[in-house]
Amino acid sequence: MTNGPSGTLYTGVTANLTARVHQHRSGTGSDFCRENGLTRLVYVETHERIDAAIAREKAIKKWKRGWKLNLIGRANPDWRDLWDEINR
Repeated sequence: MTNGPSGTLYTGVTANLTARVHQHRSGTGSDFCRENGLTRLVYVETHERIDAAIAREKAIKKWKRGWKLNLIGRANPDWRDLWDEINR
């Protein structure tokens, strides 16, 4: 989640992406997202198993900011909000 291109970043894991993004967008998700106005979903990875997803989340959280920006930029160069794509 972010608040704009190259803005504040939030990395999380969930079993229900649509519900979790809706929570963040409505201000009932994490305190961090609410306090920083993070309402835009700009990057998603899917994993078959929750333990793999959690391991990936922990790894990404340890990355340097530049690495995260590059990851997002390669997958979503325009930093478009993916909400409409997942909320169908």
